[in-house]
Amino acid sequence: MAPVTLADIVSALGGELHGPAELRIARLASLAGAGADALAFATGERYRKDVLATQAGALVVPPALLDAAAARGAVIVAADAHLYFARLTQWWVARQRTPIPAGVHASAVIGRGVQLHPTASIGPLAVIDDGAVIGAHAIIGPHCHVGARAQVGAGTRMQSRVTFAEDCRIGERGLLLPGAVIGADGFGFAPDNGTWVRVEQLGTVWIGDDVEIGANTCVDRGALDDTVIEDGAKLDNHIQIGHNVHIGAHTAMAGCSAVAGSARIGRHCMIGGAASILGHLTIVDYTQITSNTVVSRSISKPGQYSGAFPFDDNASWEKNAATLRQLYSLRERLRALEKKS
Repeated sequence: MAPVTLADIVSALGGELHGPAELRIARLASLAGAGADALAFATGERYRKDVLATQAGALVVPPALLDAAAARGAVIVAADAHLYFARLTQWWVARQRTPIPAGVHASAVIGRGVQLHPTASIGPLAVIDDGAVIGAHAIIGPHCHVGARAQVGAGTRMQSRVTFAEDCRIGERGLLLPGAVIGADGFGFAPDNGTWVRVEQLGTVWIGDDVEIGANTCVDRGALDDTVIEDGAKLDNHIQIGHNVHIGAHTAMAGCSAVAGSARIGRHCMIGGAASILGHLTIVDYTQITSNTVVSRSISKPGQYSGAFPFDDNASWEKNAATLRQLYSLRERLRALEKKS
């Protein structure tokens, strides 16, 4: 990509420029990895020393770091430097990304009755089954499979090897990364004298607008009702979402987390990596769950929750867990007794 000037960046994204508008930027970089041709960013006071030490040609910083950044060179001031840099990365990539032409690759397979918008793009070896609907400017990448009667909204992009099963729906501007599987059968079996009888999964998956789902993440279809992921949710790589789970709008989940069937997670929640949420629980809006936490009961009050506990035989584990929950009050009682003695 040809270098851009700071004037180009500020014209497109705003911000308060201090320094030469004609300074040319060839790449975006970290504070440590930046050179004179790069633009880097810092989010707050803890990066003040890094700001003074970086070799970046220009910086994006919040107002609190203006003095330090301006003392060493050109700077763009933004109220939220991290958000500004996120938008800058999108603008940067849009300028350098080669447009994907509309149309159907010769090796793709298109079923009967498919509603394919003329501006959509269907990549090599993709398969679109009967009755599917592909919206305007949607991109179906190489080796993707869109099942029968599935619906893909305008501007949604599936990268390579995505499976989007029959009857599933995704809204506009979605992004599914390589290997994502949407609408596989949920894990449902009934015991029968030591064997298992499959419970057919009759629901589907409904995904809202502006949802991103990471590489090799699996979202199972519902057993009867649908599995639902609301607008703006972000799911990292290698996540398992069980059948009939409901994830609220703008909730973000980090890699390797897992949600068992029929759990309901609220809006604007943050789920840390490798966290586990048991089935049939409810997590209230604006809840934060830290990495590796096992959520074994519903959460009705917003806040940050953490917890890991060594496994044991179940009876011993339950006794120890119950005792552990009383540990703080026991400590306070002990302190009170010590003060009296």
